[in-house]
Amino acid sequence: MMSVNQICGELPTQIYANLGKNFFAWMMAQRSSVYDKVLGDRKRSLFANLQGKVLEISPRDGSNLPYYPQNIHLIGMESDLEMHSYLQKQAKKLGLNIDLRIGNAEWLDAEDNSIDTVVTTLLFCSVPNINYTLQAILRVLKPGGRLLFIEHIAAPQGTLLRKMQNTISPIWKILADNCHPDRETWIALEKAGFTSINYENFEAGLSIVSPHIIGVATK
Repeated sequence: MMSVNQICGELPTQIYANLGKNFFAWMMAQRSSVYDKVLGDRKRSLFANLQGKVLEISPRDGSNLPYYPQNIHLIGMESDLEMHSYLQKQAKKLGLNIDLRIGNAEWLDAEDNSIDTVVTTLLFCSVPNINYTLQAILRVLKPGGRLLFIEHIAAPQGTLLRKMQNTISPIWKILADNCHPDRETWIALEKAGFTSINYENFEAGLSIVSPHIIGVATK
């Protein structure tokens, strides 16, 4: 039986966790109405030639689904079971067959060298260990397979925005479901062991997380 002190000690943690999830849900809603308008053409171009087995890590609200070709074998690695039925309905409306699996970015429920393309959008900012995640992606990709990514990143060192990101990062991680606004994702990608990486920087107009990269990494 738990003591009063144990219960009280856990309450703040639970409150922060719930607060973070609620705030993150609000952010996702804002992204659906604004963020996708900014990125629509970029996604359409990035996902245009998808074929074979495509694994999207954490599809969440299914905002990428409208941009996928119908003839792919789509696998969704989604740890939130509450999203599975919603994603199935969204996929059915779009004429997509989606194989939903439980897993996370560091433990991908897929065989070695079995996936043609891995898709990530706004994933690397919040994973506990980006290096482990990238190694998991390399494990499941076929030789010559590709990682397609759209991620927000840290602003350049010495800029006012970078100073703001560094300052707000501790509270931002609590409020935004472990999102790191100052993560130097491009460095991790370059060091992961891909044969080639091509990406470009752009501004998404989203205040603290406006700096983005979009690109392709090939195994």
